[in-house]
Amino acid sequence: MEEQFILRVPPSIAERLDRLLSENENASSSEDKSLDLTFSEDGRGGTFVIGNDRFPASLLDLPCVVESYKTYDDSVLIKTADVGQMIMVREAGDAAPDVVEYRHGLTPPMRDARKRRFRREPDLNPELVQRVVKDMLKINAAAEQEEDGDGSVRNAGKKPVPAPVTKADAPETETNAGEPDRSDSDESDDSI
Repeated sequence: MEEQFILRVPPSIAERLDRLLSENENASSSEDKSLDLTFSEDGRGGTFVIGNDRFPASLLDLPCVVESYKTYDDSVLIKTADVGQMIMVREAGDAAPDVVEYRHGLTPPMRDARKRRFRREPDLNPELVQRVVKDMLKINAAAEQEEDGDGSVRNAGKKPVPAPVTKADAPETETNAGEPDRSDSDESDDSI
């Protein structure tokens, strides 16, 4: 897998990046060709430098993972990465986002994705959860005590199986008129 990221920039910076990437090396000045991205100690805030201009940047988590693919022959796609973060470059006067997770996805249908597409986490009262856990432990302990006292809880509701009845020994009568008893295995089969 490759390492990839999404770089979201304002339209004015996008035009400069597009020109920088599309022009050949000799046509542009060397000072406008420099690109740099540095992050501060917290790893979430940083600076994006293009030429002599500096722009603030932030690393934001996306609301869902985006798969990245590439192709060599325009028919077979090969997955290259799972992208879960985005670097957002802002204009110098724009305020920095106060959250770590970006609210929207990358495309218009994913606008406000966390609110519209994903289930909310339940608001559970910790005291209620603790009470339910204690009740479940009591039920489990009672079931274990019942099992130890009666033998097996699984067989408590079943009827006992009656023992097989044995017949009294009776003398066997000869039915073959003196021929020895033969089993099926004693007979030979000549058909093979």
